[in-house]
Amino acid sequence: MALSANLFLRQSQSLVMTPQLMQSIQLLQMTHFELTQFIAQEVEKNPLLEFASNDEDLGGDGDREAKSDPFEAPGDSRNDSAEGGADDLASDWYESDNTGNADRLSNELDANFGNVFSDDASPQRADAPELLSQWKSMPGGEAGESYDLDDFVAGQVSLRDHLNEQIPFTLPAFGDRLIAQHLVDQLDDTGYLLADLNETAERLGSTLGDVERVLDALQLLEPPGVFARSLSECLTIQLRQKDRFDPAMERLVQNLELLARRDFATLKRLCGVDEEDLLDMMAEIRQLNPKPGSGFETGISEAIMPDIVVRPSADGSWLVELNPDALPRVLVSQSYFASVSKTSQDHAFLSECLQSANWLTRSLDQRAKTIMKVASEIVRQQDAFLIHGVDHLRPLNLKTVADAIKMHESTVSRVTSNKYMLTPRGLFELKYFFTVSINAVEGGDGHSAEAVRHRIRLLISNETPDAVLSDDDIVDTLKKGGIELARRTVAKYREAMNIPSSVQRRREKRALAKVAGF
Repeated sequence: MALSANLFLRQSQSLVMTPQLMQSIQLLQMTHFELTQFIAQEVEKNPLLEFASNDEDLGGDGDREAKSDPFEAPGDSRNDSAEGGADDLASDWYESDNTGNADRLSNELDANFGNVFSDDASPQRADAPELLSQWKSMPGGEAGESYDLDDFVAGQVSLRDHLNEQIPFTLPAFGDRLIAQHLVDQLDDTGYLLADLNETAERLGSTLGDVERVLDALQLLEPPGVFARSLSECLTIQLRQKDRFDPAMERLVQNLELLARRDFATLKRLCGVDEEDLLDMMAEIRQLNPKPGSGFETGISEAIMPDIVVRPSADGSWLVELNPDALPRVLVSQSYFASVSKTSQDHAFLSECLQSANWLTRSLDQRAKTIMKVASEIVRQQDAFLIHGVDHLRPLNLKTVADAIKMHESTVSRVTSNKYMLTPRGLFELKYFFTVSINAVEGGDGHSAEAVRHRIRLLISNETPDAVLSDDDIVDTLKKGGIELARRTVAKYREAMNIPSSVQRRREKRALAKVAGF
């Protein structure tokens, strides 16, 4: 067969992931903190982007609106729809600045040098720094700046710093202090010692007896129980400092696994005490601290900022709004672009910056609208939950919401990732409202798995010492309420909620009842 060249015309479809499309997808699933960092980087490298203040993007009324009660029913003046209000709000924030106020933009972007040598009454940065700091502390000072409260927060004392302050008073010898410092460096965050004493002695060129002697001295430091190598040793140290480590208490501490299983009969036999003494000993154990170093944790707890605020409206429906504090506020300076492009020779760079800035504002606008659509549909689907509570939480999946708002399931999944909604019932992650369906008896409406877990928790919390429910009893009770659930599923839900078995609960409830009787 002879080889020859032929020309064919073929038509096909393909999805091309451009860099901008990939960044749009990434913006959709970013948290508020990640989005703020990303926009700050874009503003830093793009001269046409700038952060908008509250007065500029909200017309001076933004502060009053943002600080109002999120659960206060709006008045007659607020009758716009939820989606319309969100679209207008997002469009206002992400519109390009076409006012032509070039002077203001020049001042903010450090392009106006007309006031470099002005004779203002306020001290400039070239003057004495101490006068500048005083001026900034006054009302109406430079740019309205004031003190940052974070600058006055007292430094947190770590566990190691607290121990190092006590070591010189306990161990006067330099060699003992060196061993003590080595042991301090091997403490975990809860105050337990993770070091092997033999390896420590060999590494420091000391004897095992010296290391153990130093450790015995360190175990007397505050907080009580520090430098323990196990939970039983931690409790032993604290009991000895309270002068309560008698033979009966020693056997109780040595059998903590029996105490965890609520095997009180075996504990009474091992400790040689009656039931009343055992209850007193258990009460003393509960007053001890199993993690003595936990009070010195230096981790900072960050508050979660909701992306959506839901509150009741005047007509009885729900008003869904974007949280103004969670939306980044950026503007594109068209006027600055026009003024600079007249004198600048690098038109290609400016055009690229303008295109990138416009794309970013459009992407942020689309992100806000998409979040609003998903949140509004979730509120519509879970209206009974907002009114009556978790017992009325409906089973919901991503496909139901995606079909309702004409989007793909992956888009809904990205929107609900690490996004939070503030409701009259509390603060919830958007994924909290998506739960699997539990079959109902005789083909009725399905029940949400979260609502079933809540009902199991309520049944167990209302138990009495004489009527503790087994897993089979819970299955029968749920079946009477119209919920078809297997016993192994009840056991799985119970273990996931850290609820012990019926045998352990019966022992604990009877012990607590006797303690209350005494």
